[in-house]
Amino acid sequence: MDDIVNDLLDRRLLETIWRRRTHRVSQGVSLLKAGSMTYESTQKPHPLTELEEAVLIAMIGHTGLTMPDRPFQDPNTDTFIMAKPNLTMMGRSAGSPDNSQGTYFIMINDSGTYFLRPLPPPDGALPFSADALIEHARRAKVQLLDRRIDVGTRNFPAYLDSNRFLSNLPGTTLFFPIVDLSHQYINGLMYLLTQPQGSRPTLVDDRNFYRAAGVKKWVNSGFLNGDIKVPLGVIGSLRTQIEADLLLQNLMLMAEAMGLGAWIHACISPPVLLGDPKYIDQFGSMLGFEFATPKFRLFDILRWQVLLPKYSNLRANPIGLRKGDEYLVKAMCPPYYNSMADAVNEVVRLKFGPGGVYQDQGTFQKIYQGDYAERYLKEASQYSDDVVACVRDVCTYIYETHGRFPAHVDAIHVPGVWIQIHHPDIQYYDRFFRSGLTEIHRTHDKHWH
Repeated sequence: MDDIVNDLLDRRLLETIWRRRTHRVSQGVSLLKAGSMTYESTQKPHPLTELEEAVLIAMIGHTGLTMPDRPFQDPNTDTFIMAKPNLTMMGRSAGSPDNSQGTYFIMINDSGTYFLRPLPPPDGALPFSADALIEHARRAKVQLLDRRIDVGTRNFPAYLDSNRFLSNLPGTTLFFPIVDLSHQYINGLMYLLTQPQGSRPTLVDDRNFYRAAGVKKWVNSGFLNGDIKVPLGVIGSLRTQIEADLLLQNLMLMAEAMGLGAWIHACISPPVLLGDPKYIDQFGSMLGFEFATPKFRLFDILRWQVLLPKYSNLRANPIGLRKGDEYLVKAMCPPYYNSMADAVNEVVRLKFGPGGVYQDQGTFQKIYQGDYAERYLKEASQYSDDVVACVRDVCTYIYETHGRFPAHVDAIHVPGVWIQIHHPDIQYYDRFFRSGLTEIHRTHDKHWH
């Protein structure tokens, strides 16, 4: 099997990118009604092998360590600037703001529905032996369901239009991203407020008549500039979700290099898939995420157009996923923490407290040469007490005003797409298309099976 992996390592990136195309039709697909182009496969569905899935899983996991290659000082004033924004130093095949790595993946195949647990990065050489890849994948998978997750009737709001005829079929493997925004929402607010004196913005709430978002005293003290106003709605997700898009593209390119078919498209409606309380009666608990539903407040009529208490679940917030007693994903908000102040303190502790990211000299010694790790940890600045206190006030305001955190985005964001990877139906593409497949698609079985 190592010959298969070695052959994959020889693939040329430029050619893979140039030839990347969507292939929606999987081997063994049932009747496709398309007028004179109606097609029915004569083959059986052909699931990905354990090694094929293991290669794909490795491409969205941790791949080593990243580098804090950034300035420590303002060259104009020599004052030290914040140089420790990262939430983790583990590297990945796609970047994310402040290396927050909030993206997790659910994997779906014929054998079940799995959460892919983030594992520590490998030491040393690339772990590209077949045995290492398969063992890594086995350790990463946490089975949530012993079946392929799906709905009984493939109509809206579960599936969109023609997707219901090609998506999530027997023999296919799907990777479904979810993004925990809550950690980076807190960390990103801190980084935003590390601007020089006079450049720190005043956060205002565009869902509460543009009032100061818990920062009035910080404006009065001069810590924040009252003339620079940034609405919470504009901050949005702090771009944390971009990592998921980049990882999906990496999966798409890897599938192309392997000679597999791949297709990024709308997933089952995210509220349905996660188990939003609004849809449980119709579709069941599905993935079984935990939701927090804010209590109705009179001003919600104006702020959120929630007209009556019975409609409070319109703003239900996905906050966690649990398997038995273990939380696989847990947002930084109540009820997991007694208050938002506690949640902010925990983000700070995980970075700078005992056992935190920036207390782990061993990791930085693997990143830097010589004694530069010690120098970086000693010289590079972290968040000031005022920055942390101000962000506590902002986060407390959000939760106390809107009954959830975050208020303007979900704690666990779902991009609303998944990627399906499968063996393409070669006969279908040969019958209808010019250059529908590459030579790598045509020789896939010879190399991999």
